[in-house]
Amino acid sequence: MACVRYRRNRWVIDFYDQDGIRRWHTMPKGSTKKNANIKKGELEKKVRQGAYTPPKEMPLFAEVADSWLKSKEPNIRHTTYEQYHGHVNNYLKPYFEGFKINQINFDAIEQFKAAHLKKGITPPTLSKYLTTLGAVLKYAVRMRYIEFNPATEIEKPKKNKSDEEKEITVLGPEMSQALFANARDLKDRVMFMTAVLTGMRQGEILGLKWGDIDWSTRQIHVKRTYNHGRFYDPKSKASRRKIDLAPQLVRTLKEWRLASRFKAEDDLVFPNPEGKPQNHSRMLRKSFHPTLVRAELPRMRFHDLRHTYASMLIKQGENIKYIQAQLGHSSIHMTIDVYGHLMDTVNQEAASRLGEFVFGNSKPNSSNLVAVSSQEEKKG
Repeated sequence: MACVRYRRNRWVIDFYDQDGIRRWHTMPKGSTKKNANIKKGELEKKVRQGAYTPPKEMPLFAEVADSWLKSKEPNIRHTTYEQYHGHVNNYLKPYFEGFKINQINFDAIEQFKAAHLKKGITPPTLSKYLTTLGAVLKYAVRMRYIEFNPATEIEKPKKNKSDEEKEITVLGPEMSQALFANARDLKDRVMFMTAVLTGMRQGEILGLKWGDIDWSTRQIHVKRTYNHGRFYDPKSKASRRKIDLAPQLVRTLKEWRLASRFKAEDDLVFPNPEGKPQNHSRMLRKSFHPTLVRAELPRMRFHDLRHTYASMLIKQGENIKYIQAQLGHSSIHMTIDVYGHLMDTVNQEAASRLGEFVFGNSKPNSSNLVAVSSQEEKKG
């Protein structure tokens, strides 16, 4: 049974922990007996839950973060682990060096956020760091080092709309054709066409096999991705999808299949000269970037070809749900968040079509409208 005593001008809580070991908690100078009784209740709750940890034994944030990383490694992709590892070791541990895990509170996280925004870290990138921090603190709750996760109360930094739009570069039809025409060989031309006309991610294209193409339905079945020297399953259920192919792409794929005489390893569609999977950075350096220069196109990421695909579907007026499915987004909100600014906010053609659908070629009958209005008034 815990009790509160006054010793040497301070209130002291005398209690036994969950292991039956006698403990003392000295309140800060100036604390009242009421403060001590509140703290006593908190300590008793922790003891009942088996979650009390003496201050001297409370682990550092860095130790908990390392334990979290170790627990995650067997269950996540290598690329995801490397991303978490980078967040923890390059940003979180250096900032929270010397902090006990229970010292990472709301104020400490807000200060972390403000300091990194001041350094010029973009809101989307900082949001990723905060997500990783939240995962570490969630692990700390599970390990009973802390009672709740303060990161859940933190407001993520808001994206700057103009900056977000600048991040996306898209090609128009003529620029896309210039990209294809300036490819160094048929394989590169087909690969760039596949990116622009399917919106597949770079890893999905490098992991594509001939058996994934259904020639009868003219579709590609996305079944894997190739990143950092490994094949992986698609990262989500939505990513495992069927993508419709334009007739021009089907013809060019068939042309490339006939031209690629040698047997590539794992039946890959776009292997390297040795028949093995292409290294993604080498492909950019030797194929994609030089093609952009020859075509006199702006410097851009390979991923922008995926944005190009989405923007063209939007300009064609395709249903947003269809675009979401083709891109493999797990949520329609993701599609709208990324590409919403490309959608027309003014569409008189749509309004005209609606009017024609309701009234046909005739004008609305004002007498009918008056009659309906009169009937409504009588009902009222």
